[in-house]
Amino acid sequence: MNFWLLMAYSVSLGGLLFLLSSGFSLIFGLMRIPNLTHGSLFMLGAYIGATFIVWNRTNFWFAAILSAIIVAGIGAVIERFLLRFLAGKELAQVLVTLGISFMVSDLCLMIWTGDPISVNNPPGLDGATQILGFPFPTYRMAVILIAVVIAAGLWLLLDRTRLGAMIRAGVDDPQMARVVGIPVPWLFTIVFALGAGLAGFAGTVGSPILSVYNGLDQEMLPLALVVVILGGTGSLLGSLVGSFVVGVLYIFGQAKLPELAYFVLFLPMVLILALRPQGLFGRPTQ
Repeated sequence: MNFWLLMAYSVSLGGLLFLLSSGFSLIFGLMRIPNLTHGSLFMLGAYIGATFIVWNRTNFWFAAILSAIIVAGIGAVIERFLLRFLAGKELAQVLVTLGISFMVSDLCLMIWTGDPISVNNPPGLDGATQILGFPFPTYRMAVILIAVVIAAGLWLLLDRTRLGAMIRAGVDDPQMARVVGIPVPWLFTIVFALGAGLAGFAGTVGSPILSVYNGLDQEMLPLALVVVILGGTGSLLGSLVGSFVVGVLYIFGQAKLPELAYFVLFLPMVLILALRPQGLFGRPTQ
């Protein structure tokens, strides 16, 4: 396959992974919860978006926003009524989020059946665009631009708002944040809902590229985990850099060394865990 086409696929997958992993990184960094439902929320967002787009003929971008809002609400309920009672209980958190993931998968299978759903590109974003003389799929370029815009929006939220200051304080030192009066429980709910909403939005945005099928969660969650480990928990820059690194490793590994694709993908993660456990841009645990 053409090198530039592989790069186009890699970078667009990186943009999609950033939409998924940025919220996951914030949840993990702030709440210390290994949220194994995140891949299922991505898949659920894809199914909800596909329902609006394919069956109800809703505008693609409006459907993506609706999907994000619905999944964010589901995430808030999960945090408020389940995970809030498991603070500091890592094994229980893993088991509960894993159980919820299986439940969401079964519900999706029951409601939407196991048949894949194809979603067309949004109007006006079909075909390819010439960049430096090379054809680049237009919709994949749009995904990259969306990722950049959302990265800028999250940076502004985290670095230029009071809410962002509270989130950063909670990531850096949750105990001290409680002492100075930051409402950490509500902060947890907001961050969890934000992360879930980003996953739901990413599911709809990614549906024309990946299609929608049961099992999508199991494919995307490991990639998000590798991104968070490489970049560092709670680091927006780490999620951005890690997403594009993982996108390149995954696509080129599948294309050039298909029999060693997962070896190529997970080897950097193993090395990072061994040499720098906090990730490339993460901070050492206090």
